[in-house]
Amino acid sequence: MTIDFQPLRTERLTLRPLRAEDAAELHRLINDWEVVRNLSRLPFPYPRELADEWIASTHKQIAEGTAWHLAIVGQDGDTEVLVGCVGLTRVPDTRRAELGYWVGRRFWGHGVATEAAGRLSRWALANLDLDCIFAKALVENERSAAVLRRVGLVEAGRGEAEFRARGGVLPVLHFEAGREDLTAPPPLPEPVVSTASALPPGAKPLLMVTACALVDPDGRVLLARRPEGKPMAGLWEFPGGKLDPGETPEQGLIRELKEELDIDVSAACLAPFTFASHDAGAFHLLMPLYLCRRWEGTVRATEGQALAWVRPNKLSDYAMPPADKPLVALLRDFL
Repeated sequence: MTIDFQPLRTERLTLRPLRAEDAAELHRLINDWEVVRNLSRLPFPYPRELADEWIASTHKQIAEGTAWHLAIVGQDGDTEVLVGCVGLTRVPDTRRAELGYWVGRRFWGHGVATEAAGRLSRWALANLDLDCIFAKALVENERSAAVLRRVGLVEAGRGEAEFRARGGVLPVLHFEAGREDLTAPPPLPEPVVSTASALPPGAKPLLMVTACALVDPDGRVLLARRPEGKPMAGLWEFPGGKLDPGETPEQGLIRELKEELDIDVSAACLAPFTFASHDAGAFHLLMPLYLCRRWEGTVRATEGQALAWVRPNKLSDYAMPPADKPLVALLRDFL
């Protein structure tokens, strides 16, 4: 089975689909009581043939979009070394997925689990229709709980889970995290007023951004998905961005559309439509939204973002930042 999944990389590791030839080494690493005792679903001893069966099942799950179980590999010179596995399993009909991982005992204590679990979680929130990552750890397994906290998950209660290798039910800690916990926080803006001291007591800096609803000849609206590494990664928004000093909203939008989508737009083709005013916590965001039906060039993603042309009545199906959401109903009714 061919798997359309590009490996994920960190500073030290690669996360890639498992291969049939990984089975022997996978079995050697996981058929270890100190590893399996902390994993709820695995038997001990771990049969060699189970490694082959499980690797084959991971290919099917990735193809179906139900789970992403990946090999954690490092490099020893020119040799690839299997270190462990990390995975996410989607809960059907929800926007939640469960995180799991294990690392071979000889690789413990090097931050491998944190690095791999964090990378996969951030990738998933940026590229899959997920809003929440959750996990569990044995109460006695302080090492795993520490990994989850370092990744950004927060404790969300206690419960019990059956541990197959131990033949019984044991107490566990539940952890979970949303996009705001696992993706980069929004940067504090430069205030519109000249100095912070000019702000009255209790006032917040004002961030001016500008956005555009590009409408194609079929009446569809363009949405762009914020890529991994940016604040609110994985959410869909109207193209645009923050104004540079001295720019008008129209000038800033023309620049942003060229930088993000490689299209040329004239100010005459930008029709002011409405605006969003949103309290973003550390600052207040003001965002005018323009309509544009004419531009030069072919729309293409220049910053690695996903793009989608969406019918107006389907815009609400896309998860958006809080500032964009109120604009959807107005745009849908107008178009």
